[in-house]
Amino acid sequence: MERAGRLIGKLKLPKDLADPESRARAAWNVAAGKKIAEHTRVAALVRDKLVVEVEDQVWQRQLNTLRHFLLRNLRTILGESLINEIDFRPMPNIPRRGVQRATANRSANGIQDPVLDALYSQSKKSVGA
Repeated sequence: MERAGRLIGKLKLPKDLADPESRARAAWNVAAGKKIAEHTRVAALVRDKLVVEVEDQVWQRQLNTLRHFLLRNLRTILGESLINEIDFRPMPNIPRRGVQRATANRSANGIQDPVLDALYSQSKKSVGA
């Protein structure tokens, strides 16, 4: 029995459906599994290298260790060695939380700067006042 990926490659389909990159994008979600696919997205297929964007460097490191298993799954699903390498890259332009500053003065000493207030409080304790 022949794999579906191999059959699709042999069919005379419109170019956008039989495009190797489109097939690789579709195969990634199945090969990686639900959990990994939620944290990744296929950016491009460059020659035989699949470029996959990951959420952060922790995911990048973890998926690098699983690279061989993912490649094997992709080859099984596609039915050919269309992809020989996977390049995991952190996603660009991820919205991050900015610095948050205190809006109200919580100091009992009346000092606006929280660091200076903490230093003042510590010095008062050490003197015994």
